[in-house]
Amino acid sequence: MPEIRSQSLATMAIAASALRAQQSRMRIIAENIANANSTARTPGGDPYQRQVPVFRPTTIEGGEGVSMARVEPDRTAFKNEYDPGNPAADARGYVKLPNVDSLVEALDMKEAQRAYEANLNVIETARAMESRTLDLLRK
Repeated sequence: MPEIRSQSLATMAIAASALRAQQSRMRIIAENIANANSTARTPGGDPYQRQVPVFRPTTIEGGEGVSMARVEPDRTAFKNEYDPGNPAADARGYVKLPNVDSLVEALDMKEAQRAYEANLNVIETARAMESRTLDLLRK
């Protein structure tokens, strides 16, 4: 019976690591969306640069979980828009816009939410299986 409990706890710990990773991913996506229309503070300067989470496998209770290793800037080129009246415009009248695509961010957010929900279901299922096993052992 201790082995069952140990396996159940390990399963929940691994799923919890994925919950934390997806939560961090959603925070970064929200930051990207919030800055999608920002411009530089100085003429010709660079605007907000899209951020991308980088995950790494992590050993957790004999299994393999996940954690966020770091956040890296997306190296995709900035968009340029002709707007000579904008305070962020360069000498030619072009303003650099963030390399954030709201549609991509929305799809990434939906994927992160589904992964989060899937890991919640893993935890709920592990708890239910443990509870049912204990009930059977008591009989």
